[in-house]
Amino acid sequence: MTSKITRRNFLAIGGLIGCALPFGGCSNLNGVIADRLGAGIPKKVSVTDGAEIDPVFNLLSRAGFGPWPGDVERVREQGVKAWIEEQLEPDKIDDKICDFRTRRFESIFLDPGTCYEFKREALRKDLCRYHLLRSVYSKRQLLESMVEFFSDHFNIYIEKGDCIYLKATDDRSVIRKNALGRFRDLVIGSATSPAMLVYLDGKENRKEGPHGIPNENYARELLELHTLGVDGGYSQKDVYEAARCLTGWRLHSGSNRGTAYFDAALHDDGEKVVLGKKIPSGAGKKDVEMLVDITCNHPSTAKHIAKKLVAHFVSEEPPAGLTKRVAKRFSESGGQIKPMLREILNSFEFNASAGTKLKRPFQYVVSCLRATGADTMAGDPVLEFLTRMGHGPFQYPTPDGYPTEANPWLGTLLWRWNFAFALCSNEVDSANVTLDSLCSAIGLESLHGTQNAPDILFAYFAGRRPSQDESKTFRQYAAHRDLNDEKVRAELIGLILSSPAFQKV
Repeated sequence: MTSKITRRNFLAIGGLIGCALPFGGCSNLNGVIADRLGAGIPKKVSVTDGAEIDPVFNLLSRAGFGPWPGDVERVREQGVKAWIEEQLEPDKIDDKICDFRTRRFESIFLDPGTCYEFKREALRKDLCRYHLLRSVYSKRQLLESMVEFFSDHFNIYIEKGDCIYLKATDDRSVIRKNALGRFRDLVIGSATSPAMLVYLDGKENRKEGPHGIPNENYARELLELHTLGVDGGYSQKDVYEAARCLTGWRLHSGSNRGTAYFDAALHDDGEKVVLGKKIPSGAGKKDVEMLVDITCNHPSTAKHIAKKLVAHFVSEEPPAGLTKRVAKRFSESGGQIKPMLREILNSFEFNASAGTKLKRPFQYVVSCLRATGADTMAGDPVLEFLTRMGHGPFQYPTPDGYPTEANPWLGTLLWRWNFAFALCSNEVDSANVTLDSLCSAIGLESLHGTQNAPDILFAYFAGRRPSQDESKTFRQYAAHRDLNDEKVRAELIGLILSSPAFQKV
């Protein structure tokens, strides 16, 4: 069997999609160590048998990147609310095994000046592999989900200028540091981040005399994308005044290369008025702090961030009631992120919308790796699949970040199917799965003569038992085939991973 989709597979998957999807070398060593530390595939994994998606399965699939074998049982025993609270305090979660896998990416932890000593290709691979592996193996799943969310919200295209040398510091000191903190801190960190100063031309923004126009690129995105939103009620005058507040920020060269500093001589230190709020003259570098306070405290920002978070976790058409409640939590807490997440993850709407969102390619690939208990170091073949699907980390050119809606991703389905079959057949170099261990944990030590095997496997991967049509599709495939045959079993599981039930969350 090859990793390419066959006509038979295409027809089998297509039959389901037609009624369910909308139109519009080192890794083995790491796996052995993980197994010995209790982080591999457990000896026994329960399978849900409900007609609807199990609430714990739904929580793990949406608040993170899908359950690792055994996660559903652990969270069920722990309790949903307790798991949410635990995830909201990531520093208290022991993540040493994930750290062990990711510590080899040296450039991720270096200062920007040292990163200039690396080749661009090496930096790109380190960034992408680090991001992917933390999503796959971290026990801090909610944090990783929020890192993905805010990496898009404050998108930086690493191929522009020197961004590739600066993004690791931005990821570490802006996004990851504040992803579960206060929204204002994210904004102020991003506004003065060397990577953002390059990406949106902030380092070119200077006082241009009484009739000059400052560089408005970052100021416009600050208002339109990062805070108030496109319909947030700001004017072109507000963009201009915000750009004046942001003049004077530069990047060091020499021994401090790639770090930001404020040059008062290039700053417009006159009085500004942004969104009806006066910023007095003579404030110097504090202008940016006052600007961020004004934008973050504006009621449109609460609505904009709430709507985006609900779209990320619940539905691309965010329920109005939940969005309003989340916006209220933003305003009441001064923009704290944790209260908003509690509101979303404990909401009726969160559970009621289970199985309705199409996974983006990155989420799909990570969820496949997690569901199968894969051992990977995210080498080139894995990253190539993400590139083919159009979702390489930090490689979206425009400031709005990768889309959350389903329609832009429907053209990636063939590459998803190819990935699923290649993964299950161990044809993705640097990603290894042991389906015999997984089947044994599920209780299918031998699939021979087990009529319900396709249904049991489906229920494990989808979080619910199959519908009649789904069951018929997979049983027809399994009929007259030896499911203990390695290739047949791999193809059956590949079909399940390619089904709409697994591709949706």
